[in-house]
Amino acid sequence: MAEPGGVLAVAAPGGATTPASLLHGIDALRPDHGPLLVVVGVFDGLHRGHAYLLRELRRAARRVGAVPAVLTFDHHPDEIMAGAAPPLLCDPEERLVRLARGGVRVTIVEHFDEALRRTPYDVFVEKIRSRTGLAGFLMTPDAAFGHERRGTPSALAVLGARDDFTVVVVPPFDLGGRQVRSTEIRTAIAAGDLATARALLGRRVAVTGEIADRSMDGRWATLAFEVPVALPPPGPYAATLEPAIAPGSTPARPSRALVRVATDGTLRVDARNGTPTGGRLRVSFVRPA
Repeated sequence: MAEPGGVLAVAAPGGATTPASLLHGIDALRPDHGPLLVVVGVFDGLHRGHAYLLRELRRAARRVGAVPAVLTFDHHPDEIMAGAAPPLLCDPEERLVRLARGGVRVTIVEHFDEALRRTPYDVFVEKIRSRTGLAGFLMTPDAAFGHERRGTPSALAVLGARDDFTVVVVPPFDLGGRQVRSTEIRTAIAAGDLATARALLGRRVAVTGEIADRSMDGRWATLAFEVPVALPPPGPYAATLEPAIAPGSTPARPSRALVRVATDGTLRVDARNGTPTGGRLRVSFVRPA
């Protein structure tokens, strides 16, 4: 992932183009960034449950006169906590753009390592408060952060009563009687159920990688990934191609293409229509071919 820092100019909800701050770690916070109303999370996939959470964040921030902010991580915490991260549902740089499009005015990308895993929630909170104004946190009832996940809504509320910040608790997002979770989306993708995955994501299943090489006959180009991504089962798929979505990128009209997921987990793109040989490429799966 590109090292975040600076300002994104994106179309926020309602169509207005507004700047959003992108910070590399809590240490980059300044007093003028706050007061912040913060959601802490991985936001893997930025699925419909996350979209709901961002809507609630914007609404709550308006009510308390705060800046809507997200604190997320440069690596999936499971890399440290479980020894391996699950396959990505959303490219990390695309995630930053989608957060800004969702109305997040300050995105903090914190480095997740063993030291952060062991950081108590109150120390974590104080790091924010020591650098900028903190209006509070927005959480669902089952959310928690900090060492051993002790930073629950009730624990944060006690801390907030002492340190003068609020904790806004919103109900989990419900879709057809069930919560939307990244694990369910990965399961649907792995089973080839693109319709269910799309319903839970709120968009087509997509992966982003870089064209690594081409077949001898020039027909297929292989898309390489820096980390494992969530791919459907082996076989051919109708898809669309476009340049990677990333901070500073220019939107482009997607083109149609045939792609093939190989049995070894690689992705091949039909290159007969002039698929680019350099740069990062985003592939959206439409249906099995």
